Amino acid sequence: MAGRGIWNDADFEPSRPRPAKGGIRSQSKQDFGDTWWARRWIEVLERFDIGARLSRGQSYARNGQVLSIQVETGIVNARVQGSRTKPYEVTIKVKTLSPTDWAKIFRALGRQVLFAAKLLAGEMPRDIEQLFQDAGISLFPTKLWDLTTSCSCDDWSNPCKHTAAIYYLLGEEFDRDPFLLFMLRGLKRDELMAGLGAVCPHSAETVKPVAPPEPLTGEHNRFWGRAGLHFEESSGEVEIPRTSAPQARQLGGFPFWRGETPFLDSLVPIYEAASIRGLEVLLGAENPVEIEKATPELPSPDNA
Repeated sequence: MAGRGIWNDADFEPSRPRPAKGGIRSQSKQDFGDTWWARRWIEVLERFDIGARLSRGQSYARNGQVLSIQVETGIVNARVQGSRTKPYEVTIKVKTLSPTDWAKIFRALGRQVLFAAKLLAGEMPRDIEQLFQDAGISLFPTKLWDLTTSCSCDDWSNPCKHTAAIYYLLGEEFDRDPFLLFMLRGLKRDELMAGLGAVCPHSAETVKPVAPPEPLTGEHNRFWGRAGLHFEESSGEVEIPRTSAPQARQLGGFPFWRGETPFLDSLVPIYEAASIRGLEVLLGAENPVEIEKATPELPSPDNA
């Protein structure tokens, strides 16, 4: 159903969606998107002035009505639970940039070494949108027809509320993975890195490639022995970390999280309980209350 038109919201009476189990939930409390590029994506969509369907899409995104999202180069496929028994099938095609356009962008990035270095380090430079504009290209869709949508529902608007829910969840996902925006515009992350390395070889040399993780062995003594550690040896003073789940905090959110509470809010209590239990096992204590009193007070997830 490519090329949907814009219909008046009065053409369709609002319907109540069926409850969805295990759907993808928006984690935003108020506005969608924390980073500038995520907010910019939402601003572009809301600027199209497509009426109340965006607000209904927000409700669908917050209530977990979206069952699945698959993102590929220039296309998004999703399933959304609406008012009917069978979930709606949604497809969003984003207008991709041509190889000629990307060549222009890489030449411009070659003259902006700082931009290239930030991208190679996994950061989205704040002024990169201006770099695209100076090259006569837009990083974000500029017209509604740059986004071709299809949904198996009866609403022929572009977008319908089911499609709008996907737009908002994509905006949140941009917070976690800024390179997703480039992928929707036609360039995968490895292609972006290869292009940056070609135009900015000196910047690429400063970024160390991430080595693949070494598979773990089932023999724990052998594993710890390689690190020079043994269970019988003391490793000095042991205490519960003052900040819970530091590795998880560094990694950020989980892609298209389905939980009713934010990912870290769900994970931190597990880390805290595991830390206390681990200290009990290490010290051989039998009274967990005594251990809790002997350890520093843990910060709450909001203050950590």
